Amino acid sequence: MDWLLEPWNYEFMRHAIAIGILVGILCPVVGSYLIVQRMALLGDVIAHCVFPGLAISFFLGIDILIGAFTSGILGSFLISLIRSQSRVKVDSAMALTFSTFFALGITLITILKSKLDLDSFLFGDILGVNSYDIYRTAIIAAIILIVVCIFYKELLFYTFDKTGAQAIGLPINIIHMCFMAAITLTIIASMQAVGVILVISLLIGPALTAYLLVKELHQMMMLGACIGAFASLAGVYFSYYNNLPSGAAIVLVSSSLFVLALLFSPSQGVLVKPNAKVE
Repeated sequence: MDWLLEPWNYEFMRHAIAIGILVGILCPVVGSYLIVQRMALLGDVIAHCVFPGLAISFFLGIDILIGAFTSGILGSFLISLIRSQSRVKVDSAMALTFSTFFALGITLITILKSKLDLDSFLFGDILGVNSYDIYRTAIIAAIILIVVCIFYKELLFYTFDKTGAQAIGLPINIIHMCFMAAITLTIIASMQAVGVILVISLLIGPALTAYLLVKELHQMMMLGACIGAFASLAGVYFSYYNNLPSGAAIVLVSSSLFVLALLFSPSQGVLVKPNAKVE
């Protein structure tokens, strides 16, 4: 048991485990909606859209949450605007927004001579989190999870039948903007743990693993949250004992669990389905 308890002797490891579990629970819940709406890449796009806001926040000396959230929402709004006002398809709109905001962020960092640690936001620095980061992530996670629980039926209807949701009077535009806000906040909360480059994997990986194992959306969210929490905890331990980057270790554990589900899922496993056909 010593190897299991040893990391808990260090405060930075306790902080890393705490924020890792929080992010591991939050990301798959939001990611489940992205997967069933076939918008998985939207998370990656918004993750890169926050860079201009990060650069401006650091330059002005304000909380990065304000700038990153504003920038991410502007990016998602731009995608929606391009889709609704032109013949441009959603994938093209996302590609254009992705590259534009990311380039703008890098340019602002250079022009403003910001002291932003670009590497920590690109690749994460989970071992550098403090109590404030944990509290902020916990508050974000609590708000999003509570809203999902309260409005689960409305979100379910909106996710699978937008036209029907609009017909019965649901405010689909407000739901859409709230959904974009939830994605942006989730990404901001996850940046410290795994970084912008890897956040899409934690956002999608555990939820996608659960997608192969269960059929109902609420089951997918709950199982995905359990998988995400386990992947974060296992990744932190793996990085501690093997001297590896923690964010990358978390993502590799998550991806490994997906491969196992892909191969051995009782209903959709690649190595299981042929046997079922023979029977």
